[in-house]
Amino acid sequence: MSECPFIPPKPAARPEKVSLWRYLKLFRADILSAQPAKLYRAWMAEFRTPFFRSFLINQPELIHEVLKARPEDFPKSNRIAEGLRPLLGNSVFLTNGATWKRQRRIIDPAFEGGRLRDTFAAMKAAGEASVARLSQQTGQSVELEEEASHLAADVIFRTLFSIPIDHHLASEVFHEFRRYQKSQPILNIAAFLPLPAWLPRGFSAETRKSARKIRHLITELTLSRQVEISNGTAPNDLATKIMTTKDPVTGETFSTEEMVDQVAIFFLAGHETSASALGWALYLLACSPEWQVKVAEEARAIERLDFSAISQLKISRDVFRETLRLYPPVPMMVREASRAESFRDRRVPKGAQIVISPWHVQRHTRLWTEPDLFRPDRWQNREDKEAARDAWLPFSAGARVCTGAGFAMIEGPLLVSMLLRDFVVSPTDEVPIPVAHLTVRSANGIHLKVTQRP
Repeated sequence: MSECPFIPPKPAARPEKVSLWRYLKLFRADILSAQPAKLYRAWMAEFRTPFFRSFLINQPELIHEVLKARPEDFPKSNRIAEGLRPLLGNSVFLTNGATWKRQRRIIDPAFEGGRLRDTFAAMKAAGEASVARLSQQTGQSVELEEEASHLAADVIFRTLFSIPIDHHLASEVFHEFRRYQKSQPILNIAAFLPLPAWLPRGFSAETRKSARKIRHLITELTLSRQVEISNGTAPNDLATKIMTTKDPVTGETFSTEEMVDQVAIFFLAGHETSASALGWALYLLACSPEWQVKVAEEARAIERLDFSAISQLKISRDVFRETLRLYPPVPMMVREASRAESFRDRRVPKGAQIVISPWHVQRHTRLWTEPDLFRPDRWQNREDKEAARDAWLPFSAGARVCTGAGFAMIEGPLLVSMLLRDFVVSPTDEVPIPVAHLTVRSANGIHLKVTQRP
């Protein structure tokens, strides 16, 4: 067994001074390696281009102001939406103002506390299917990031539409989404240049084709569910709940097109982000045998794995929190100043891009003890727990906190526990290289040796 690096891998920072062209090229390839090392210790940094100004903020007080105290003064930036619009349309992830509020009024009830209990059986069934797949690969090096994607997609389809990943439509969406990931960078030229609405956005033919196919398949699932709802035969899952929930203000439900937008973001947010976190969690535990044993022992001590057992997965939960700190699936969030502001005695003009980077905030040297180390025990440490209140942002914060945060914090610890209850994962010679595309993934996959746990 090869040794893992003591410090979990992170991208090398770029030189302090680079040309605008070089910066844009780096940024398009990987957001994280395009940033200078000083962002791990700075409270704020400004970046100017001929087309816009951006301010990356790490200071907790400023983050609180933008995300919690005055979110309506800092709406989501349309520049991020430019790269995601072909797939996500007008989903809740991209909208602002009255449209966003209406969408949240319909979506939020599906993710309330009582509903999470209803999704547990689907999560567990997907976990059991993953265990069965891995049982056929013991003693081998397995690309576990790919298995994590398969497992997370299975969870989403079971909880949304009550179908497993091997259902023909679910399988088609999953495989088409994998193609979409490879063809679409997180940002395109319109994220940097203020282009008029009529001008083409530079999406590749492959990206447009994949987005159209995914939306067509989701439309087929949605129309089929509408028929089941009309006939009174629809299962009581998330899709049914969302499609039958009326906006308490207008009395309207989502149209088919609106529902397709929302399912697209549920799949992206619920599958892609979960797969990212699960893959990195398994890698970190493979490199930390003592923590892996603790997770396995905790899992094996549970006599009956039902919803009530979630409260017993304390070690797994701390491991998952620490994974999300080191490898937040969404590494940066971008807001826009709707009026002139003053941050740290510096003028922030109207229209400036306000960047909040969970990647940098959660590894910030002035906020965390030993920020680059994998230390699940920090979540029982008073100093780090205090930092986490303002500097742990994997799900964002404030009014726009991720609707599925509670879902993710059940799914992640549960699946990690189920896999490590039965298997030992060990590092190989191939160290994963983190890059930010749609989420923080490994450029070369996450290859681990899987053996049956004694």
